[in-house]
Amino acid sequence: MRPAVTVMDGGMGRELIRRGVATRTGLWSAQALLNAPDVVVQTHRDFIAAGARMITTNSYSCVPSYLGKADRADSYLELAALAGQLAQAAASDSECGVLVAGGLPPLSESYRSDLVVPDATARPIYAALAETLEPFVDVFLCETMSSIREARNATEAARSASAARNLPVYVSWTLNERPGTGLRSGESVVDAFHALDDLELDGFLFNCTHPDAIEAGVEQVARLTDKPTGGYPNRFNIPAGWTLDSEISVENRTDFETDRFVQAALRWIERGAQFVGGCCGISPVDIAALSSELARREMSP
Repeated sequence: MRPAVTVMDGGMGRELIRRGVATRTGLWSAQALLNAPDVVVQTHRDFIAAGARMITTNSYSCVPSYLGKADRADSYLELAALAGQLAQAAASDSECGVLVAGGLPPLSESYRSDLVVPDATARPIYAALAETLEPFVDVFLCETMSSIREARNATEAARSASAARNLPVYVSWTLNERPGTGLRSGESVVDAFHALDDLELDGFLFNCTHPDAIEAGVEQVARLTDKPTGGYPNRFNIPAGWTLDSEISVENRTDFETDRFVQAALRWIERGAQFVGGCCGISPVDIAALSSELARREMSP
């Protein structure tokens, strides 16, 4: 029997931008924590109503590097705690048994393995973030990890913070857009997996990258473990040298409409994925379509 599939939410940052409470530059999704926490809760609720059974805290930009743009670097733990509280509130409103994932993001720019902060800087920040989120979450999700070193720093902190309640810890790597070519750092999926062997992580995912790259990643990691795998793609191509505040813009994909997102997720499930959802640009509409198709297939003889 195939294991049950957990539907994740979509891209909080892009959805909050669409709702007018965040901007692409500057504080990005953290802006909504400051100015519109009610909209953050409602966005979580909308993803849950669409069928998501695991939502991620809106803590992606609750890191000193982003908050420092508004001289709020010292507020990163306060805002991370708020992100945890808001996600927990939305999940508690549901009768569907929704899990809250405590998101631990890159501490500098996403996708940029060359800009991963030094270990001596990263480790205490990740430790503090994980300890702050721990009371509000059911799992930890170290996401958009572009290199082995970045993943190592985040997952070590999550594993330590998870010990008291024995919370699951998942890692989610972001991959080179060309399928089968490894992480954005150029390191292989196999090497990235084995670099974390001693931490005995509970799940291995891929996110914020091309759906075909995720498919290849799921295939690769499924050969290495019986633990849960999964993926949640974005709707963009990421140009070389991109940063959040740069003049370089992400390239919207015109070939990844809702039906193609659903079909991609179904292919990952066929390859063993147990967690499927979306990242930047994937909305409640997309998650609802995926949830409906999964429900339809469960009801089919």
